[in-house]
Amino acid sequence: MRRRNLAVLFLITTGILFLLAKRSSAQRQGDLGPQSQRGATGADWPSHYGTNLAWRYSNLFQINTANIKRLLPAWNFQTGDYQVGLQSTPIVIDGVLYLSAMDDVFALDGATGRLIWQYKYQPVPGATVGRNFGVAVGDGKVFIGTADAHVVALDTKTGQEVWKVAADDWSSCRCGIQAAPLLVKDKIIVGERGPRGRISAFNARTGQLEWRFYTIPGPGEKGNESWAGDSWKNGNGNPWMTGSYDSELNLVYWGVGDSTPAFYGAGREGSNLYTESVLALDAETGKLRWYYQEIPHDVWDYDAGWEMMLMDREVSGRMRKLLVQFAKSGFAFVLDRETGELVKAYPYVDNVNFVKGINEKGELQGRNEPVEDEVTLICPGNIGGSSWNQSAYSPRTGWAYVPALEMCNDLKVGPPAKYGGMGGSFVFNAPPGHATAYSHLDAVDPVTGKRQWTYPYKFELFASILATAGDLVMTGDPEGYFFALDARTGNKLWSFQTGAGNRGSPITYIAGGRQYIAVPTGWTQVGDLTTGIWPEAATWRHGSTLVVFALPEDSK
Repeated sequence: MRRRNLAVLFLITTGILFLLAKRSSAQRQGDLGPQSQRGATGADWPSHYGTNLAWRYSNLFQINTANIKRLLPAWNFQTGDYQVGLQSTPIVIDGVLYLSAMDDVFALDGATGRLIWQYKYQPVPGATVGRNFGVAVGDGKVFIGTADAHVVALDTKTGQEVWKVAADDWSSCRCGIQAAPLLVKDKIIVGERGPRGRISAFNARTGQLEWRFYTIPGPGEKGNESWAGDSWKNGNGNPWMTGSYDSELNLVYWGVGDSTPAFYGAGREGSNLYTESVLALDAETGKLRWYYQEIPHDVWDYDAGWEMMLMDREVSGRMRKLLVQFAKSGFAFVLDRETGELVKAYPYVDNVNFVKGINEKGELQGRNEPVEDEVTLICPGNIGGSSWNQSAYSPRTGWAYVPALEMCNDLKVGPPAKYGGMGGSFVFNAPPGHATAYSHLDAVDPVTGKRQWTYPYKFELFASILATAGDLVMTGDPEGYFFALDARTGNKLWSFQTGAGNRGSPITYIAGGRQYIAVPTGWTQVGDLTTGIWPEAATWRHGSTLVVFALPEDSK
């Protein structure tokens, strides 16, 4: 009997050890359950944020904390467009890398950088090409939105146009698209800027318009009453960046920008829906399921248009489907993505004075509104607590990795006739008690806001963050250095001078069995605005080059 009990105990112990070892192995590979598989990339980088959950996280771990110091350039590609720097996110499918620069699209061999094909868009007469944040790939096509409000589908093999449609009449509305399209099932969805922002879905096969949602409601539509008089006609509400998508709920989430004029609210009394809002739209119909307005009646030029990370996390003892946005206002908003209910709002920057706080109902407490014709110090400034650069989320650590900018501005406001289209003028300034502005990259619990570690930096961190199963967090700085930190400690492990400032979004992928990290480089005019506070900014180099790294061949 005793031998039998010992045998049973041995088998149970062996089984437990096996399961623990299997779990440990899975964790090393970043395999932490079904949502991790939906939120993480593998060999490809198939969409703008990696996946439609917007984590910017890869399951790849061939490059890791143990060997990152051996990382070397493998190849680079110059786009030839140097006006605004390379700010787009590459897409990789089956070893082919698709890259946009301005309104050009390139298909490159992911292992060598060899040009497979190039497409050059010709804008309508009078229009110019402009900043473009990337493409979408699927259904045998590459999709791009253009600065003159067109959506174009190209054949993935040849780069030839399959179809091209006008999202709007550029000559009358001066509308345009700069965000990367979002592919959802058989629809390609784009955010369009203009007098009234809009989110539109087109049939991916034919280009036919399927549905459209205006971010500024017109007469007779719910929310129009939140605009005084006819101010809705030029309400703005631009959907600056790409949305996220939950396939289980079949909801598309899109962030909306600020009102017009940005700083002067006297002519647009009301909460100004749906500016400064997160929208949940039915993917099939475009109907509004719910909205959450972060900043009613914005007078500081804060956008809610930034990326939205979708994750399932435990809150007060139960699992909830969450949406987390680190917004331009310097606050993170944690929402229930099924209902739009506010779970928590917390500041992720150190210097905030536009409000004294946000309560549990989401109400702004102690608004510090600029006074007409007087100088008011506002923190964060209108570059924001973060800008176009995107955060990342690792399911291995459970932390978000967030670039935060500590900069304020001296703001003076008044009627547009006196102060221009924004209704104000501003000069960037240091936060109170600091000699100059600065930034930091933080590891943050995305639900509670608790900071786990911080990496300080003397200038602005304006490139997106990449996190991997190799326990790496990677990004670049305006001085030209692309660098890697330990995801668990924040210790700097490696850096490389890329030759130009970093403003784009790095990715990682596999080609020919080898892991690559692709880094868009090239500074931008937005960064040049900061020369008044950092004279060094005048030396940060422009350019438009994709620099691609890999381990030496013998390290595969």
